[in-house]
Amino acid sequence: MPNDDVENLLRDLAPQVLGALVRRFGHFATAEDAVQEALLAAAVQWPEEGVPGNPRGWLITVGSRRLTDLLRAEQARRRREDTVIQWTPPDQWLAPAADRPAEQSDDTLILLFMCCHPALSPASQIALTLRAVGGLTTAEIARAFLVPESTMTRRISRAKQRVKDSGIPFGLPPAAERAARLGAVLHVLYLVFNEGYASTSGPHLHRAELSSEAIRLTRTVRRLLPEDGEVAGLLALMLLTDARRPARTGPDGALIPMAEQDRALWNAASIAEGVALISEALPRGATGPYQIQAAIAAVHDEAPSAEATDWPQIEALYEVLMRISDNPVVALNHAVAVAMVRGPRAGLDLLGELESDERVAAGHRLHAVRAHLLEMAGDPVAARAGYLEAARRATSLPQQRYLHARAARLG
Repeated sequence: MPNDDVENLLRDLAPQVLGALVRRFGHFATAEDAVQEALLAAAVQWPEEGVPGNPRGWLITVGSRRLTDLLRAEQARRRREDTVIQWTPPDQWLAPAADRPAEQSDDTLILLFMCCHPALSPASQIALTLRAVGGLTTAEIARAFLVPESTMTRRISRAKQRVKDSGIPFGLPPAAERAARLGAVLHVLYLVFNEGYASTSGPHLHRAELSSEAIRLTRTVRRLLPEDGEVAGLLALMLLTDARRPARTGPDGALIPMAEQDRALWNAASIAEGVALISEALPRGATGPYQIQAAIAAVHDEAPSAEATDWPQIEALYEVLMRISDNPVVALNHAVAVAMVRGPRAGLDLLGELESDERVAAGHRLHAVRAHLLEMAGDPVAARAGYLEAARRATSLPQQRYLHARAARLG
């Protein structure tokens, strides 16, 4: 099997194997170390010797043996009988059967719930999810979020310790907590995707490895929870948004706004899949924010041109979204939709209501949207000042270059 195929297989199996070991033995951090060593052994052996008939069982067996060694070393070093008593006795250190598909699914989902426990900060949830479920190395996660590897190592270590100290049993949360915990899982995946699609800092507009990983993990959750409308909505939103990525930058890497993009470059297969997902999910029950955002993205993606966009429908969808989501970015986008339907001054009036919202007042987006609407309203002097102020506040270099270019065009 080619190395790339082995790597993809290992990435898919990693959360299943980790979940199986944590469920059997506990000790999340130690189990994670054991799984990494098993994955490394497989990455070395399988391309040369071939993939075993039961790759998951192979990894669980190797990981269990390594975990046994690690726990024994821990026992010898600490010599604390009270800790040893909590461990599974050695005669039970056997690899669980690998032919239990329901258990595999449960393990991956449980692992996601554990990584996204509300006791952890969003940054820790993201890092731990990418490490334990996504299979990314600490160095890869650090590079993605533009922090030193040592910083990310400490963040992940603290998250693991927090999980250990919380005493969370390895299992699905009680039914009363499940909806809220699933919301945390989806929010983490949404944040990972957004950071990949529109990087908040650094030299690149997007980091495809992050957005692709978010889509892959959301597909996993979708397979585990096929009836959940918000899971389907989030996957649809990611696909419909990511479909536009090939047209978002020019040959020089400069940002191209949606209205000016070459829609022939949009990924038609992703659009078709996203539209099918949201079309199936919307009529099935309660509608959540991810489904509405996906519906908005579908309206944009299905328009043959910017001029043919159904802005009244988008305005109506944003009004529904605002009723269920107190998000200032949604309000900004709603103001743009209102401007496209009723004129730029109507949109500017709505922006005035957001100036006191600290969640957006300090960032660049409010100023960028105002500058855009002022330009639409025929006030180039004020628009230019707005673009320059937005550029000053932006932390992404491509965004800064784009905003400076808009200002220069009006100069």
